Amino acid sequence: MIRRTIFAVVCLAVAVVAAPPLTTIQDVLYKADGTRFNGTLTISWNSFQAADNSAIVTQTSTVKVVEGNLRVQLVPTATATPPVYYTVTYNSDGRVQFQETWAVPSSTTPLRVRDVRTATPLTSSSGGNDTGGPVQETDVVGLIADLGARPVKASSLAAGRVAFVDALGALDSVDGNASDCVHVDGSTGPCGGQAASFVDGDSPTGIVDGANGSFTLSGTPTPSTSLAVYRNGILQKAGQDFSVSGATITFVTVAVPQPGDTLLASYRLGTSDSGTAQMFPAPQVLCSGAGSAITATTLSSIGTCSIPAGLLAPGDRITIAFDLSHQGSVSGFTFEVDWGATPIVARSGASTDTLVTGRGDAAILAAGSQVSAQSWGAVLPFSATVAAASDAYTNGIVINFQGMLAQSGDTLSLASYTVVRLP
Repeated sequence: MIRRTIFAVVCLAVAVVAAPPLTTIQDVLYKADGTRFNGTLTISWNSFQAADNSAIVTQTSTVKVVEGNLRVQLVPTATATPPVYYTVTYNSDGRVQFQETWAVPSSTTPLRVRDVRTATPLTSSSGGNDTGGPVQETDVVGLIADLGARPVKASSLAAGRVAFVDALGALDSVDGNASDCVHVDGSTGPCGGQAASFVDGDSPTGIVDGANGSFTLSGTPTPSTSLAVYRNGILQKAGQDFSVSGATITFVTVAVPQPGDTLLASYRLGTSDSGTAQMFPAPQVLCSGAGSAITATTLSSIGTCSIPAGLLAPGDRITIAFDLSHQGSVSGFTFEVDWGATPIVARSGASTDTLVTGRGDAAILAAGSQVSAQSWGAVLPFSATVAAASDAYTNGIVINFQGMLAQSGDTLSLASYTVVRLP
């Protein structure tokens, strides 16, 4: 009697812990080229109740396939409550190849893949099954963890603005003016603020008369080996054509610039800013010196200043200062200052006018310039003018000082002139 009781209890315990029935899927998998498939199958499913009332929870299982041999045992889903499907993802060569759905019936004999494959569409991002109801977040493998790892949207996040992650880890919008620069911490402020580290198109100061060999740069090249000097567009060689000490360039005797030559220099400065190359932001003396003297009775040049192409930019201003000297009392005279083909000053002085001086300005616009001037003399009354000049300064501009006498016997000289560029 005792033995029968123990036997009944053992049978009952075995029935309680018995696993749900399984169906075996066994097959040989091939690729389209005839070679055998090697890789893994990731099989996922949503929670369901098996035919024997076993509770099957949401999970995934990975099956390894070697030389095409597949064998896996799964709980039948054809009789499950609610009806569900297995989602099978094929992985090979380090990436997902494709995905399909299985509906597994009850079977005591092994089934092939073709026996369980179904065309039922998938509706869950985790490879879940169409159960006719909403998919819970907990049913999607890894979804809760993935959502928790992403920053949330701050209440002030706005479209069309630069986004950054704030101190709370939320996505927020950068606030500031459209012209501001954004810093790495999400703050904003005006761009720039440091001195340029490159000087391009610097015109050394000094008289170009064939005798003077010393010229001064607007800044000090650092290092000095970064200095490149161009004479009439031809690169000069340091140590052979010139030497440099601080901001002073000294040409050797055989390479001294001659009248009419144009000098330009480019170099680096010893600042911490590594921005793009730009022209020196301080005023530059482009030309200065004494002009020539004439006794001609036709309009003739007594001095020029050639501004090279590419030097001027909108917003720049050129200031011109000049002084004339008239020797003799026989003849009156006429003088003119031209900005390219546009006269800035055009006046006539009497025979008794010994000294004349004048100032001119050219405001560089997006296209052309606005020029103005004022002049007066020992006898010549003060006069001021303003005009528009359409000369294409991007191709370079020649400032020409001209003069003539009304009749022979006297001399008209350009005593001094200076041309300064204000950025």
